[in-house]
Amino acid sequence: MHSRNKIRTQTSLRVIQVCIIVLGLIILGRLFQLQILNYDTYNPLSRENSLRQEVVNPARGLIYDRNGNLIVDNQPIYTITVTPASYDPKNTPILAELMDVPVEEVKKRVQEARDYSYYRSSRIFTEVDFETFSIIQESIWQLPGVGHQIESKRDYPVDSLKASHILGYLREVSKEEYLRTQSYHLGDRTGKSGLEMAYEEHLRGTIGTNYIKVNAMGQNMGSYQDGAIDESPKKGSDLYTTIDTELQLLAEDLMQGKEGAVVAINPDNGAVLSMVSAPEYNIRKLSGRLDRTYWDSINADTTNPLYNRAISGKQPPGSTFKPLMALMGLELGIITPQTEIDNPGYYSRGRRYNDLADPGKYDVGKALQESSNTFFFWLMDKIATQQGLDKWHELATSFGLGQLNNIDIPNEVTGTIPDSTFFNRVLGEGKWGIGDQLSLGVGQGFVAVSPLQMALVAAQIGNSGYKVQPHFVSTIRQNDGTTMLTNPEKEKIDWVDPQDIAVVKDGMRRVVTDGSGRYYANLDSVKVAGKTGTAQNPHGQDHGWFISFAPVDDPKIALAVLVENGGYGSISAAPIASLLIEQYLTGEIDRSYVYNYVKTFEPRKQITDEDEEENLDDQSQGT
Repeated sequence: MHSRNKIRTQTSLRVIQVCIIVLGLIILGRLFQLQILNYDTYNPLSRENSLRQEVVNPARGLIYDRNGNLIVDNQPIYTITVTPASYDPKNTPILAELMDVPVEEVKKRVQEARDYSYYRSSRIFTEVDFETFSIIQESIWQLPGVGHQIESKRDYPVDSLKASHILGYLREVSKEEYLRTQSYHLGDRTGKSGLEMAYEEHLRGTIGTNYIKVNAMGQNMGSYQDGAIDESPKKGSDLYTTIDTELQLLAEDLMQGKEGAVVAINPDNGAVLSMVSAPEYNIRKLSGRLDRTYWDSINADTTNPLYNRAISGKQPPGSTFKPLMALMGLELGIITPQTEIDNPGYYSRGRRYNDLADPGKYDVGKALQESSNTFFFWLMDKIATQQGLDKWHELATSFGLGQLNNIDIPNEVTGTIPDSTFFNRVLGEGKWGIGDQLSLGVGQGFVAVSPLQMALVAAQIGNSGYKVQPHFVSTIRQNDGTTMLTNPEKEKIDWVDPQDIAVVKDGMRRVVTDGSGRYYANLDSVKVAGKTGTAQNPHGQDHGWFISFAPVDDPKIALAVLVENGGYGSISAAPIASLLIEQYLTGEIDRSYVYNYVKTFEPRKQITDEDEEENLDDQSQGT
């Protein structure tokens, strides 16, 4: 009996020992799982009992003009944050009262923060005025989970500078964006247009993290481990652009009250000196908290201020296309500098195409000077029948027309330079012929280009046939002082002959000295070459064009100006271009009468016979 009890006792002890061992192994296993295997999961949770993780946003990179002048800066703003894990919803009425907003608004924003991250702080109110910010700080003891940050918004030191379509604006990232990319946090801002969008990765910088000790009330008890595990933010890289601020200011001033675009570039390297799309919008009203009233107004504006006409617009170039046509004719051997054709005042090919140039004999130089449609109808006829439309397309696109030129801001369009495939698709295979092609020779019909593309045509004729890539940013300077040069190299357009270019340059010079550009584009101090153009507009008065470069022998600037509904390019676009050339190359404007004329010039949406007669009188009388 005694031995049985002893055996039972020993068995019980062994069972207990086994249970203890098993339990110990379970506990050890659980500890190993929690502290080793699931460390990344539970360590942040344990820290949340005593720590608050605060995101520190970096200063966004600055933007400078070509002379090193600061044109986009940062201005400090105050932000209120919430950490949902530490926040007591019972305090919502207090926070709403302090912020002077409805309780429902606070609930909504806290819920958005909770949906984003339960344990990380998120912005719920930005651009808080200093008085409210101070009140929140004083009351922070009764608002566990509520914090604050000092951040920044964009500031523009040059008061009158707009440059809205160049610089672009920032907007708060959407929920879909920060969930998709995992690189943004709730309330972060990102570039939505212009350079701000194109160079977002460089400008944005790298976020930092601070770990703050908090007590049971969520109050700040100082830095954790004296900041040993904090991660400092890294400021975004600075952009040094090619923009000439003085030229940009003048271009914006001259285009005020008009619709259209100006593009000025350096013919030697494609650096964009100035770009205006008119009308513009006020980026200052979009630099911080969204002004909803203003945003709605510019979106409802029928002139579409957000639309970048300089790179996204598509218009027939009219007679500004003729210099390129002349170059094609010379290259293909269809004409020589001495070739003359008879202009009876029209061109006939199945139908009659009228010509405003006086009847007479025309070589290529005179045809450019007087803008003879007959000469270029005839030339297009020869190119189409002898070489084919696709050859014409090939030569035109090599100058940057009908394709993307990879300018470093978004929303550039290709435009249209038709080929046989295009006509087959639009008009039907076998259903188009020479009559559909003739108008292409004078920049009408299905030809559609942007002002940027026509500025490139002017630049590449001016630089004797070297293709350049347009760009705004020349240097990216990083935090460590290292720089990235972004200047693309130019390359020779292989089919262009320097002697042919010289003939075309001479014709464009004659446009300014003796042709339609003589009234406003001819300068005593600088030799200017150019070409006026008037693009037909079925919806109102025609659009006015002018392309130019100067000085003729060694161009430093090339421009394209488009004034929508401006009528003749000689009286609408050419004066603007000439003033910009004068400012850029001489440093001042001496011809105040031209400036006053441009400022008082008002394009007409519609045109009557009386308007047409008045325009003709203006053209013949000059100044």
